[in-house]
Amino acid sequence: MLDPSAQRINIVLLDDHALFRESVARLLKSEPGFEVTAHCNSIEDALVVLQKAHVDIVLLDFDLGHRDGGEFMRLARQQGFTGKVLVVTAGVEKEQTAELIRSGISGIFMKHDSASLLIEGIRGVLAGKVWFDQELLQQAMGRVGPQESKAERFTERERQVLSYVFEGLVNKEIAERIGVSESSVKATLQQLFSKTGVRTRSQLVRIALEHYRDHI
Repeated sequence: MLDPSAQRINIVLLDDHALFRESVARLLKSEPGFEVTAHCNSIEDALVVLQKAHVDIVLLDFDLGHRDGGEFMRLARQQGFTGKVLVVTAGVEKEQTAELIRSGISGIFMKHDSASLLIEGIRGVLAGKVWFDQELLQQAMGRVGPQESKAERFTERERQVLSYVFEGLVNKEIAERIGVSESSVKATLQQLFSKTGVRTRSQLVRIALEHYRDHI
């Protein structure tokens, strides 16, 4: 797992509003350990950067004029990009949120939130957390698609841990909330990963919302 405090974090910004894009680029460049590899105003420019450079995370605006972040996700995955994607947007509909979750984003950050929270969100996502506005996440739970009727049912502890994963907490924080050891939380997460067939928190959120909503 990437340790954002010890390694350089290579970031690409994709936003069609120049003022916002350039302002965020200046903010990130002043943050220790952050490197803005490129800030792009089009999907094509961003895809070229991903082909040529190592990129840890893309900060992706959803509304890109006549195109949107969903199209970028599809094209980026097609060309083999496996890094993190944090959607940074002024607003997104619940149907669009559901589609973005399916595409494998690590979170959604609202542009009206603070700059310091954006920094926290970037570091959190790179540390393996998910970062979703809770209201958007709840809305998306009813829109992500059909549930799996034969899904293996979660235990009470698994549902408890999963709910805190949705809130973006790390293992230590979850352990403190529940009152168990961190190793116990890790073991429960491994059970969840095994039941859902995933390997990461962001994949767990996507699969849980798609197929296990009646078990949460």
